[in-house]
Amino acid sequence: MDFDEQTCEQARLNRDARFDGRIFIAITSTGIYCRPICPSPHAKRVHVRFFPSAAAASAAGFRPCLRCRPEVAPGTPAWNGTSTTVSRGLRLIAQGALDEAGVETLATRLGVSSRHLSRLFQRHLGALPTAVAQTRRLHFAKQLISDTNLSMTEIALASGFRSIRRFNDVFRDFYGRPPSELRRLGPRSGVAAGEYVFHLAYRPPYDWNLLLDFLAPRAITGVEAIREGVYRRTIAIQSHQGLLEVRPAAGMHALRVHIRFPKPEYLLQIVARVRMMFDLAADPDVIHQTLRTDPTLGPLLRRHPGLRLAGAWDSLEPVVHGILRQRFPLHETRSLQARLAAECGEPVSSLGAPELCRIFPSAPLLADARLSFLPRATGETLRAAAQAVASVRSNAPPDDLLVRLRAVNGVDAPTIQYVAMCALNDSDAFALDIMVPSGAADEDLDDADLMERAERWKPWRAYAAMLLTGKEAHGRRAEKLHSPATEISVDTEFAM
Repeated sequence: MDFDEQTCEQARLNRDARFDGRIFIAITSTGIYCRPICPSPHAKRVHVRFFPSAAAASAAGFRPCLRCRPEVAPGTPAWNGTSTTVSRGLRLIAQGALDEAGVETLATRLGVSSRHLSRLFQRHLGALPTAVAQTRRLHFAKQLISDTNLSMTEIALASGFRSIRRFNDVFRDFYGRPPSELRRLGPRSGVAAGEYVFHLAYRPPYDWNLLLDFLAPRAITGVEAIREGVYRRTIAIQSHQGLLEVRPAAGMHALRVHIRFPKPEYLLQIVARVRMMFDLAADPDVIHQTLRTDPTLGPLLRRHPGLRLAGAWDSLEPVVHGILRQRFPLHETRSLQARLAAECGEPVSSLGAPELCRIFPSAPLLADARLSFLPRATGETLRAAAQAVASVRSNAPPDDLLVRLRAVNGVDAPTIQYVAMCALNDSDAFALDIMVPSGAADEDLDDADLMERAERWKPWRAYAAMLLTGKEAHGRRAEKLHSPATEISVDTEFAM
């Protein structure tokens, strides 16, 4: 466990939200496990046990609390760099790696034996990979029962169970009651059919504005829209189209995620992608401890204590952005991405969002596109990179994408680092050349000195880059506020 018993006990007594998802509290007198923020009266210390994961508490025979709902706790943090294998394994499990294959296949993808992988999971999480995967499926099923109007058959399929009978049996063992009983206990969702609302928790603080400051100048017209503190975009999975809307949840340490999608069986995949896009498993306290002593980053951290990495819906978008950004200024890169979407992306229809009218091109579509509006060398690099993305197998190792991109002529190291941050959520990727113009990150350091100092920021260099990008964005905002002629454009808004 990352924390000693005294620290865990203090977090429990204080209902400290910073520890939400990092520890789980089991009560031996009731057989229930809770989040540290649970509003229930405190049990006596003699009846309390602490676990590093919900799966560990479940494996020890405890059932989830119906009041604090462990299924909506923030994701397990990436173990502060102590185990890259566990961190990558958790990410693959979140993407469904154990839904269709076994631990042997997962271990092969991670480059270790299944026995060693099980030992690592047991050491860091207190549970085996299969237990972690099953807890994830059951927690999501409980969330669907509480927060949607889906039928039990749809919930079973959406949470990764192939049989409704198997779902009912496992759910009853896990929660101590059948799923139908929990449905009767809770309110029904008020959203329309085909629409779903989730509140995805994070560990506070969370600097939502800093994240939007990064995303807004990079938003792809027709695909993404950022307005009045809300992020919206089109999404597609297996030719099915939908819309995504994300904003801070009022009065909660959570993001409110509104999904419009015709196939509920993809909801678990969509939610997993959103968690990664908005870095909801981050542990800001640990990141802060490493970066706060730096003379440049320290003041920025005090201004932005809850920074998060900016992720991407799929791996192709950061690949395209990185390639174009190495050749063109940011505003031209954005315009070219919008043209790519307009000429190569599929049109979106009947989703009630007129300004979101395109799906970003898939890798196979882009690999075959003519791209006559681009310089020939740039177009060739984009097509080759898209072919590399399309060739990545679903059961490939996590960094197989980066290996294939390195072999593409014209894809340079900063682009690889940018893809690692946005597509793989790599906390140590350092793509400053793409994120911030040369020399703009720190006026007192040249690029060589900055790279040397960045060695002290490991394993959180991606967060340092986000801070430095935020520094530049803050300067742009100040310049805009003091400009005598500031033009504000208002676009058509849609409400989901």
